[in-house]
Amino acid sequence: MQPKLFLVVAGDPSGDLHASNLIVALKRRDPSVRVAAVGGPLCRAVADEFLEDLASRGVTGFLEPALKIPFLFKLASRLRDFVVQRRPAALICVDYYGFNRRILPFAKGAGIPAFYFVSPQVWASRPGRIKVLKRFVDKMLVIFPFEEKLYRDAGVPAEFVGHPLLDLIPEPKARAAVSSPIVGLLPGSRSSEIHRHLPVFFEAFRALRAKRPALQGLLFASANQDDAAFGTLPDGVKLVREHDYALRSTLDLAICSSGTATLENALLGVPMVVVYKLSWPTYAIARALVNVKHIAMANLLAGKTVVPELIQRDATAGRVAAEAAAVLDHPDHAASVRAELLKVRRSLGEPGAADRAALAVLAGAASEARSP
Repeated sequence: MQPKLFLVVAGDPSGDLHASNLIVALKRRDPSVRVAAVGGPLCRAVADEFLEDLASRGVTGFLEPALKIPFLFKLASRLRDFVVQRRPAALICVDYYGFNRRILPFAKGAGIPAFYFVSPQVWASRPGRIKVLKRFVDKMLVIFPFEEKLYRDAGVPAEFVGHPLLDLIPEPKARAAVSSPIVGLLPGSRSSEIHRHLPVFFEAFRALRAKRPALQGLLFASANQDDAAFGTLPDGVKLVREHDYALRSTLDLAICSSGTATLENALLGVPMVVVYKLSWPTYAIARALVNVKHIAMANLLAGKTVVPELIQRDATAGRVAAEAAAVLDHPDHAASVRAELLKVRRSLGEPGAADRAALAVLAGAASEARSP
């Protein structure tokens, strides 16, 4: 019997993580499955065929991808040929709408079912994208409860599978008071984010430590960045790399870039100051398009401001240090923030998202194969 071949396409570090876990779940549920993947180092490690490392290229934003158009067009052409010639049992797109929307029509044209795991944030900007997804996607496998209704109301088949981070992030334990607080610095995984955020983070940490000599810092480095990308560290800061959240769970506070890290911190109950800086042209476009009140997922899910967000001109070292001090110096406030963040965790369902997504893909692909 011919092994079932699936094509998985992810384009950034968080998508690489979720795609790799989905690949493992697919192969665990059906050992005959073979997977070809576009993603990053995590997908490379588990896929049977690794087609391209897109996740490590940092292709994001509105204007920045224009610089890599030749590469993206060449990759899209390769994937079109792959779909036509290899005819996978299904295409599975993971987040990364800007590129994946170019690949979905190839599957449609070849009569191959397409699934989308981890929805693009159509509820935050450009809701017209739902029309594209309705046309080309057989089923959305969504990770936030409100997304299922949003898609179904728009006529798009959707299933809430739970959030994949619940499989990776342990339930936090009760915390005791400490004399040497630890602050985590998470500037982002892309080179552009590190370049814009890290000087602000370092200056804020120095200001905090000047008044709190026992303060310690952990700078969390992403897998796709070399140590040299982070430059000279301030006194009291240590560069760390981890995959199990053991160190992250010890934090008293995180100073972090907006993105997946904010939800990870929320699931761990770690209070945070969320920072985001973009190039000014990109920021102007984003401001015109984004129609939600918050950028931090913890705040979006809570429906209110639980953690401070400092965006663009507000993202100064002084503001960051002041917001951080409000948590470090006020244990009751820190405990209140932690409790609100753990409510967010409970709203996201139970572990097992990758397994549920894998079952949905396998059932959908089998159904298509039986269709006349």
